[in-house]
Amino acid sequence: MNAIIVLILSLIGVAVGYGVYAKMIDRRIIKPDPDKTTPAKMYMDGVDFTPAGRNVLFGYQFKSVAALGPIVGPIVAVRWGWLPALAWIILGTFFIGWVQDYTSIVIGVREEGQTFGALSYRLISHRSRNILLIFIYAYLLLIMGAFGKIVGFDLMTNPAVPLGVLLVCGLGVLAGQMTYKWKQDIILTTVITVVLSFVGIWLGTLEPVKGFFTSISGGAEPAALFGDVTWAKFLWSLVVLALCYLGAVLPIWRWAQPINYVAFWIVFLGIIGGTVGLIIWHPSITTGDFPAFTSWNGKFGELGPVGSLWPLLFVTIACGAISGWHSLVSSSGTARQLEKETDALYVGGGAMFLEMFVATLALLTATVGVGFDKYVELVGAGKNAGVFAVGLSTFLSKIGVPTSFGLPYASVFLTLMALTIMYLVVRFMRVASAEFLGEAVPLMKNTAVGTIVALVLSATLIYTGFWTYIWILFGASNQLMASLALLLVSLWLMSKGKKYMWTFIPFVFMFATTIGALVLTVVKLIKLNLEGGLPVDKLVGNWIAVVLAVLLGGAAIVLALDAIKAIQRYRSEAAAPAEA
Repeated sequence: MNAIIVLILSLIGVAVGYGVYAKMIDRRIIKPDPDKTTPAKMYMDGVDFTPAGRNVLFGYQFKSVAALGPIVGPIVAVRWGWLPALAWIILGTFFIGWVQDYTSIVIGVREEGQTFGALSYRLISHRSRNILLIFIYAYLLLIMGAFGKIVGFDLMTNPAVPLGVLLVCGLGVLAGQMTYKWKQDIILTTVITVVLSFVGIWLGTLEPVKGFFTSISGGAEPAALFGDVTWAKFLWSLVVLALCYLGAVLPIWRWAQPINYVAFWIVFLGIIGGTVGLIIWHPSITTGDFPAFTSWNGKFGELGPVGSLWPLLFVTIACGAISGWHSLVSSSGTARQLEKETDALYVGGGAMFLEMFVATLALLTATVGVGFDKYVELVGAGKNAGVFAVGLSTFLSKIGVPTSFGLPYASVFLTLMALTIMYLVVRFMRVASAEFLGEAVPLMKNTAVGTIVALVLSATLIYTGFWTYIWILFGASNQLMASLALLLVSLWLMSKGKKYMWTFIPFVFMFATTIGALVLTVVKLIKLNLEGGLPVDKLVGNWIAVVLAVLLGGAAIVLALDAIKAIQRYRSEAAAPAEA
């Protein structure tokens, strides 16, 4: 199949999914009121509740939800064949992904910016609040472990990457100052910060700059400090964690929102450039010898099996079709910045459909951008993110962008995709720990303390865990979080007397799928540990992963059982007036 046809199928999914299905749900069931005061205006505090224009908020939403999941996930998933991966990307977004993102914003806006913890207390049961907070914290820790390894170990250790990333962060802070303090026009702010960001990325490709970052990273072959952690990996993972600290403690307008907005343009222009280059090139997927379907267990060439297509494919592509992380950003972040209820579909649904397109592009970077031999080489070396960097630079070369710039740019692209999520993850971790432990341990209410605890736990997982298993566990917990978000939304719709099957059926599918993935992964980890021969640090990391997986699965099952009782309660309440 030609790559252009794949792009067209993706665009049809966007046109019908957003233009028809989503707008019908918005108009007939949710019925947003453009004149109703939103929490952003009602509780405006300049920290979390801050009204933002729909276009700025779209950029913030997209960069806050689109991380490495829609990129690395499809790249790994093509080992089952490109057709199952593509089908899940399009159909998953069409029926489940945008539904969760949009309704998570709606429920946050309609319920005055309440967190999922508070909503679960009211909608499910009193104990569900604490159970959900435990689940969320463990799930967020897995995100930090999965993304921390890719960013700190693989991407930032490339000497051409750090300068561009650090300058984007600095220019994002400038964008916040220009927008909210100096009251500058958003177009002027965007042009200045985005142009300077690209200049910074270009400067990072110069030999003197790369030489400087190579020297501070321990030279071309940095020594190992412990296990397989070299000085370069240790240094840049600490820098990443420091950036996450700033993103977690500073006001949303000062760091997260403006940096994500500037990073959105770096990423968006890369998507546009890569797409144009792909259209000009228009290769066939068969050129790279990628079959539509390989095998049920994902064995691909010299690469060993991944595991059964169901349920693992549906958690490997952890964000390109649906992601629980989106629900946390939408409910606890975006809902508190929405100016008008009518912006919810554009911001939430629109950003999810754009992420679906990114996932499709990522799939094509693997199948046609690098080719079979290079794919096997990179994935076999554990450089899954490198597949996207090489593939995107190939696409950009078709519009005249030299590889000497395209490859570092693609690496900065990837780093920003992850980093702009990670500091929001830490922000949510310290909020969840304060909500859960704040009364018993008042110190956890301290912003700095809660953030440092989250970062110490994240560092432990980054330095000890096997990336492959952490990614699968992250994907499973991510989709499990999505199912719980859909469950909460379904119960909320029931409590309001609105139609709810369009959210409840996706919940059932995602819940069953992710519990199955967790069980399979736990069995693999325990078997690997008991076989012996692992170094101590990896053995510890594996047992930590097992504990997290059991904790996540157990918490989700308890929440589901409590939800069944809540569903029965709502149905009986709805039937009572009819009987009377």
